[in-house]
Amino acid sequence: MVDVSAKAETHRMSRASGQIRMLPATLALIECGQANKGDVLGVARIAGIQGAKRTAELIPLCHPLPITRVAIEFDIDRDASVIRCTAQVETMGRTGVEMEALTAVQIGLLTIYDMCKATDRGMVMGEIRVLEKRGGKSGEWISRDADR
Repeated sequence: MVDVSAKAETHRMSRASGQIRMLPATLALIECGQANKGDVLGVARIAGIQGAKRTAELIPLCHPLPITRVAIEFDIDRDASVIRCTAQVETMGRTGVEMEALTAVQIGLLTIYDMCKATDRGMVMGEIRVLEKRGGKSGEWISRDADR
């Protein structure tokens, strides 16, 4: 692991996003709460939060961090038959939370897949990326197309 002991503790935030594309019928089941395994987005939100909290257990050499906030949002695009997941993670610490935000997105999307795979095995996850990060020595970084 990288030694971060000399770094100052600062407020750090990262936002990441990704999406899962599915059949329109699968999206309709999720929206109306008729998926066999229950409330897909509610369970995926909790799974994403858990994923952020356990990132250091999943990613070798990733520092365990005292996360102070995790927020998971899902946006539905009916025309494209896509659900977009956005995660925002915050901490007061010596290193950033980009990995925690990315992990939260992936775990949230994987949970959607798991809960709907009996209906639609062809779902595709993609466009997983960091949208922005704040804090620390490097300051602020925002993706040029972060509003997408």
